[in-house]
Amino acid sequence: MELTRRTYTEINLTNITENVKKIIKKYNNYKYYFGVVKADSYGHDGLETVKAIIDGGCNYLAVATLEEGLIIRKEIKDIPILCLGVVPCKYIDLCIKNEITVSITSLDYIKELAQTDCRNLKTHIKLNTGMNRLGISNTKELEEVNKIISEKNIYVEGIYTHIYNANNEKDYNKQIEKFKKMIEKIDTSKIKIIHISASEAIVNYKKPEFVNGCRLGIIMYGFTSNKELNLKSTFSLYSEVIQINNLNKGETVGYNGFYKAEKDNEKIAVVPIGYADGIIRKNTGRTVFINNKEYKIVGNICMDMLFVKVDDTVNIHDKVTILKNIEHIEKVAEHLETIPYEVMCSVGKRVPREYIK
Repeated sequence: MELTRRTYTEINLTNITENVKKIIKKYNNYKYYFGVVKADSYGHDGLETVKAIIDGGCNYLAVATLEEGLIIRKEIKDIPILCLGVVPCKYIDLCIKNEITVSITSLDYIKELAQTDCRNLKTHIKLNTGMNRLGISNTKELEEVNKIISEKNIYVEGIYTHIYNANNEKDYNKQIEKFKKMIEKIDTSKIKIIHISASEAIVNYKKPEFVNGCRLGIIMYGFTSNKELNLKSTFSLYSEVIQINNLNKGETVGYNGFYKAEKDNEKIAVVPIGYADGIIRKNTGRTVFINNKEYKIVGNICMDMLFVKVDDTVNIHDKVTILKNIEHIEKVAEHLETIPYEVMCSVGKRVPREYIK
């Protein structure tokens, strides 16, 4: 369908594939590289993005929900998929049928799982080493989990944890030590995959010797503290100028008169994108690009439109870059007091994704 408003997200598939290749080449001592494609691949959306990640070398995928896994499995048959979230046990048959690997996240969960017919189900045990979100939290609980696994002959393919503060070496080491202590009573020779590190931990620390898997998330899209990797931008957001209003000094713009013109003949461009598209009102005050020049968003952002203070060089139908590249998204995240993940994930499905190679 042709775009009826020139507001869209551009996804660079070639850059995604090249980024993944660079990461794997640099950190080449893992056997399993999980491409984390939850939340529509961090807002990138589409099976095209997933395929680009696989083309880069990822040999396992990770999703947050069973629904995400099933959408991928419908089109991509030959790659394992791990669900990082909790899959309700009444859907275990769907997991078996579609070869979705399930996370065992607690003693309560394994007790419920044991009541189902879970033959031929692949599982990974999730350990809680400090994140305190999902996972088995202590050795005693893990022993009980393993007892049920043994009794019910549940297949455990992997075991993993999640680093909650990868930029703090003390916290990281504490989690690694807790993980090692918790698995002491497990015969890990029978477990195919052990994975701990995600994007930042991969670049910040050497691979623990007992680990053979890692999870690539935000790093695939160019966001990392290791700038030597020279990763490329993959996500840009565009719109256009649909009207230019000339304001006299004292006239206001938008709801509640939040912005007031400072002089006569002030030019305000109207752009058809708003908070319903994920550009929340807090974006006011940060910059966009028009004809490679930066301009500020002013006034209260509307549901479907926003306002940009421009100059005489800007014309109707000029392209507006709402999110330009890695550096710009990082600046926008700083303005919003959040992280790049949220900036990209917030761009809604009403905004079409256009894929380029």
